[in-house]
Amino acid sequence: MRNHQPDGGLADGNLPLELNAFVGRSAELSGLAQVLEAGRLVTVTGAGGVGKSRLAARAAARCAPRDGVWRVELAPVHDPEFVDYAVVEALGLTDHTTRAPREMLRTHLADRQLLLVLDGFEHLVESCAALVDELLRQVPGLKVLAVGRRPLGVAGERVFPLAPLSEDEAVELLLDRAAEQQPAVADGPDVREVCRRLDGIPLAIELAAGRLRALSPAQLLQRLDDRFRLLTGGERTALPRHRTLRLAIGWSHELCTPRERLLWSRLSVFAGRFELEAAEYVCGGHGLKADDVLDVLTELLAQSVVAREETPAGVRYRMLDTVRAYGAEWLEATGDAARLRRRHRDWYLGLATWCELDWFSPRQAEVAARVEAELPNLRSALEHCLDEPEEAHLGQYLAGSLWFHWAGCGRLSEGRHWLEQVVRLDAGHEQSRLKALWVLGYVAILQGDTVPALAALQECREEAELSGDPTAVAYAEHRAGCLALVSDDMARAERLLRSALDRYQEIGELNSNVLMCQVELAMTRAFQGDLPDAVRLCEDVRRVCEDHGERWTRGYALYVLAYAAWADGDLARARALLAECLTGAHAFHDLLGSVLAVELLALVTVAQGDAAEAAVLQGAAARMWPSVGLPLFGSAHYNAPHELCEATARERLGDARYEECVAEGERLVREAAVSRALARPLQAVPSPREVVRHPSAGAGMHEPAASRARKGGETAG
Repeated sequence: MRNHQPDGGLADGNLPLELNAFVGRSAELSGLAQVLEAGRLVTVTGAGGVGKSRLAARAAARCAPRDGVWRVELAPVHDPEFVDYAVVEALGLTDHTTRAPREMLRTHLADRQLLLVLDGFEHLVESCAALVDELLRQVPGLKVLAVGRRPLGVAGERVFPLAPLSEDEAVELLLDRAAEQQPAVADGPDVREVCRRLDGIPLAIELAAGRLRALSPAQLLQRLDDRFRLLTGGERTALPRHRTLRLAIGWSHELCTPRERLLWSRLSVFAGRFELEAAEYVCGGHGLKADDVLDVLTELLAQSVVAREETPAGVRYRMLDTVRAYGAEWLEATGDAARLRRRHRDWYLGLATWCELDWFSPRQAEVAARVEAELPNLRSALEHCLDEPEEAHLGQYLAGSLWFHWAGCGRLSEGRHWLEQVVRLDAGHEQSRLKALWVLGYVAILQGDTVPALAALQECREEAELSGDPTAVAYAEHRAGCLALVSDDMARAERLLRSALDRYQEIGELNSNVLMCQVELAMTRAFQGDLPDAVRLCEDVRRVCEDHGERWTRGYALYVLAYAAWADGDLARARALLAECLTGAHAFHDLLGSVLAVELLALVTVAQGDAAEAAVLQGAAARMWPSVGLPLFGSAHYNAPHELCEATARERLGDARYEECVAEGERLVREAAVSRALARPLQAVPSPREVVRHPSAGAGMHEPAASRARKGGETAG
């Protein structure tokens, strides 16, 4: 759902919907495009399987505004509360504050011109209508194209009902989908009658086309006609279209082999897309060997029951919601639904465990993409744990294990939602709850919500000491040190972080978390004026990260080293380190790492003599900070370099020119800001009259790991 750059990268859009082999609909496409040009809210309605999503995707691509088209898949969303989160996710937005997702959406969309496609909203009408109504009133550049079986009922809505295909278009579609079958299928009376019997519903026609490998058009028609006569009592009266589609799906189901029907029903436990390995584990056994799942899945693909898609995380499969719902009914009827849901939960528990461990490895980018692709299924697994009281401890374990996703991939708000729910449960498994508590404290710190953070960490530590859990004690102490660091209490922060590092060493813990703790300790040393010690600590982190292929924590160590290089007057080295830091942070979609690097690059830039460009970069950073929290965390230590940069740039440019350059930077979306920051040659720039240095080398660093923003994190615990 997201092949775009988060936050600022809206211009490219995210409309990767299956658009290949789009047949017919030329008149409807033109009509929808015209309505969309004229109105701000258009809803495409029609029966299931009539082709609403494909038409909407085509029309949206034709009418794409300046900042692109963004599609939100709502079919996998069950909880109305997650509608806002789904939109945030589709837009690729990152926000570390305690703002509600809707407020974040209003802020991010305020000055943009884009088209939001809400696909499959019919089970979430009230929450979608409320969101759309509010956004349209407050975001003048927004248009919404909704796709569902009924209107939203929002003022100003233009409804575009989509009828089935004409006979010629239906025949064209059938022949197109059957083109790879052997023997080839040609137009003729039987083909046309099949299309008429199926009411020109594209999904029904595609399912029928999948049967032409085994049946001739005449045989297909005969079997289909027999089914219609059975349901209409022998009369030729047409069935209502929703019954026609259900008939076509049911008929396709009947023609499946027993193993195909079994897999069809079992695949319905997946929310959204799924991978082959997951299907083999979840659906294998009890009448279907895991080794046979691929062969059976291949047959369902050939019959258009399942679709194959290429995603950033690799090949994935999915069923249309209508087909999935039919399979779910059969799964319930077999009495096997509870077992399949447990297997689904177990697979995603295992996936989260593997991803957490593998975060401390060269595969961090792969892990981030994997979890993002599997988020609908991970949510489903969490919901299952919360619905079953005896499995609450598994929900605590799962929510805690995903700390790196909540903190490292811009999901703080959603993570906090799950964590707050699971820590309330008395599951009888203290270790899982303790982990969820320190992760909750960590997330709250990153959001700048210090009181709940302190409460969670204190509870975690007290209960960990009572139960004798040294790992939880270490993590609670570490995060308490983070809290002291962003609160400018350097002495306490240093004491807690040193103690946490000692505890990690005692228990043999080494991961991204431990290394971040050392980077944070380096910051306390730098803030207290001991840059050599800060450099020593971060060079050690850098070495360990390179030994283990860890890139994310390494970026924050590079940031501290760049600050030290600036303080020493080695501006070329500082810029080179920051360029590497910013490149890595941006690749991880790390908003905190990105904005910190841009802030420090502004200081280096003014020191190199280009005050105007430094002011532009400060403006670009100013646009990013609202999604992170208080600019520079409200910390005097973190703010000092920013103030020095601003004072120097104002002096050289004058107030009016400085403000003009800052305003230019504030107009840059994140992608453009990063590109601009990285475009400057590392050695270039006229030599300044004097090197701008911090008055006391150590009073102005921004904290990489545990400030109220995004990534801070770790890997185990």
